[in-house]
Amino acid sequence: MSELPLSYPDWPPVPGVHALSTRRGGGVSAGVYATLNLGDHVGDEPSHVIENRRRLRAAARLPAEPCWLRQVHGNRVIDLDASPADLTGDAALTRRTGVVCAVLTADCLPVLFTARSGACIAAAHAGWRGLAAGVLEAVVAAMGLPPAQLQAWIGPGIGPGHFEVGPEVREVFVDVDAGAASCFKAKDGRFMADLGGLARRRLARLGVGRVDSADECTFADVRSCFSHRREGRCGRHATLIWKS
Repeated sequence: MSELPLSYPDWPPVPGVHALSTRRGGGVSAGVYATLNLGDHVGDEPSHVIENRRRLRAAARLPAEPCWLRQVHGNRVIDLDASPADLTGDAALTRRTGVVCAVLTADCLPVLFTARSGACIAAAHAGWRGLAAGVLEAVVAAMGLPPAQLQAWIGPGIGPGHFEVGPEVREVFVDVDAGAASCFKAKDGRFMADLGGLARRRLARLGVGRVDSADECTFADVRSCFSHRREGRCGRHATLIWKS
């Protein structure tokens, strides 16, 4: 299908629903952005980002340019069917064919959703701030379907062995879900956080019918993944979902 190093969710297929995540190879960006940086907000040469996005669209045979959000680590869900003028938000959904939902990440979790009927799809950007703000809950509510009829996929993100946070982050989660304490391991007055585990807890509490995970750590995979926590200045991966 492509020469780009794309990966695909390992979840039950839904007819007409397509999804993928990019890796860092196959693009034209250089230096800390090498090579398939898809973020236009991280300081990369704009012409490189344009070419990388063109390559992605061609390689994945996308039906349209992805709807690139201006992500702010919040919980706003953009209904792309309403032709919004403002794409500031951290999740997007559509019920239409030919519309590509997209999120950009480099340690935060990309989370994809689809109704098992294929009636509605969504993508969310979920770092710890977004999770705490309820971005996953907001997506499920916006989709307007019984959660049991949904399935979700948690894409590559920073793993629990590399995501160190302060006690204030743990408190944010434990204050609303005492069981979330199991996702934090103490380390010298701080904690190693399991971001994927926190997302799975949220989805389980919502009653989402099925949840699958990539279980890939962006911090640990230096060859294939960008990692903001590891590198500071770096590129961004894209995770996409669309209907045909």
